[in-house]
Amino acid sequence: MTSTNTPSIAHAAASFSTLRDLLRYAVTRFNTAELFFGHGSANALDEAAYLLLHSLKLPLDKIDPFLDARLLPEEILAALAVIERRAVDRVPASYLTNEAWLGTYNFYVDERVIVPRSFIAELIPEHFSPWVQDADAITDILELCTGSGCLPIMLADAFSNAHVDTVDISGDALDVARRNVATYQLEDRITLIESDLYTKVPAKKYDLIITNPPYVNSGSMSKLPQEYLHEPQIALAGGTDGMDLVRKIVAGAAQHLKPNGILMVEIGNEREFAEQAFAGLDLTWLSTSAGDDMVFLLYADQLLSIK
Repeated sequence: MTSTNTPSIAHAAASFSTLRDLLRYAVTRFNTAELFFGHGSANALDEAAYLLLHSLKLPLDKIDPFLDARLLPEEILAALAVIERRAVDRVPASYLTNEAWLGTYNFYVDERVIVPRSFIAELIPEHFSPWVQDADAITDILELCTGSGCLPIMLADAFSNAHVDTVDISGDALDVARRNVATYQLEDRITLIESDLYTKVPAKKYDLIITNPPYVNSGSMSKLPQEYLHEPQIALAGGTDGMDLVRKIVAGAAQHLKPNGILMVEIGNEREFAEQAFAGLDLTWLSTSAGDDMVFLLYADQLLSIK
């Protein structure tokens, strides 16, 4: 339940008249509260601008024309309520707006799924080149731990000849994913499966297995900023070294890949633990905006050596 004090907001509303007033206040409020920005925006100004523009139903990429427009009292009250929820309850902005962006893609989100964020998403528009040499030849993709369904939607869009089977253990998460799949009208190309990893996956072979699984190690889990505690912890926690699910995914991949298939795994800041867990494998690390430590790749023939 929000700790916002409605009467105090109503009293404070009289001090504001324009979007510029609210923007200045929100930035100060967020900086004073020492909020953590890890779900889209990089700083208090960007977060404040996004939340205010969304609250006022204004274009998200055009704030200047509206900065000095006078706001209605009810608009000011609504905007202040959003600012307070972000500052006091530390709710991630995406849960306040029920939307999240990955590149040019917009997704519905709520607290049944983690806020979409993935370095794999950066690689999809380029069709995983040069590791995938012929995007048109990709016909079957398996995506594990889907959450909101963001990655399979992007995958289906990028690989036009592919059908994507997408998996999550959470029925609640799949309800959110189903909504997003319907929004993009991809019901005929994406199959959602409630399954513990490979347990209920069809008996078929895939060109690609893509996953952004829970990988946060237990030490990091104990230090997460409060914003992350609003997310489903099952979608974050990866065990002592963060590799509990990653080990299962790697171990089972060969059984589900075509002879020339590829497994791609996002592990965030856990490269050291990943290299310890898979010391016998020559992991290929892919370059992303955060460096060469976030996503690794394994080929099907490498996985055949796993006992």
